[in-house]
Amino acid sequence: MNITDVERDALYKVIHSRRDVRKDFIPKAIPDEVLERILKAGHHAPSVGFMQPWDFILVTEEQTKNALKKGYESASVESAQKFSDEKRAEYQSFKLEGILEAPLGICVTCDRERNGPVVIGRTIKPEMDLYSTVCAIQNIWLAARAENIGLGWVSIIHDDVLRETLGIPDNIEIIAYLCLGYVSNFKDKPELETFGWLPRENISQLIHKEKWSKKA
Repeated sequence: MNITDVERDALYKVIHSRRDVRKDFIPKAIPDEVLERILKAGHHAPSVGFMQPWDFILVTEEQTKNALKKGYESASVESAQKFSDEKRAEYQSFKLEGILEAPLGICVTCDRERNGPVVIGRTIKPEMDLYSTVCAIQNIWLAARAENIGLGWVSIIHDDVLRETLGIPDNIEIIAYLCLGYVSNFKDKPELETFGWLPRENISQLIHKEKWSKKA
């Protein structure tokens, strides 16, 4: 199956216009058929030994979102203490999640026991199942952007909050909590780049040939 130039360019457009969305969600439900396409994109991610270790917990109830929001707020206060005084004030000015605003939350998990203890490709690097699940998240992110749906990854929340609130068994690894929804607009650049928190690295400084080399 060949990819046309138009299809190729569309993929690169989606990649370069993907954003971590924390605000600007609008109260518009995601149609079932659109959500199905997005989740199927995640399910078609590459996985080590074809073990497909992921599960997707869909969250729409306000009571559930409120419990997760409280977990985020507590973790955010804890996180703020790790920054310098100057950075702390800037950190606290950022909106870093859209748990209540987004119509849909998705908790992505990894079942490390799926398909038995010995998996092709995981015999030397057992963490490959975790990386596979992250690949599924990236597929979901790009598919959502292709559907003009915003997605934000909430990493400032403790796993025990997600585990208790969503009833996740102890043997299941929690990888991500995602906020999805239509948005009023997509930013031209990532917000943290726009705010000057950090610049985008020069890719020429990140490419090595044959061996690791220290860049100037």
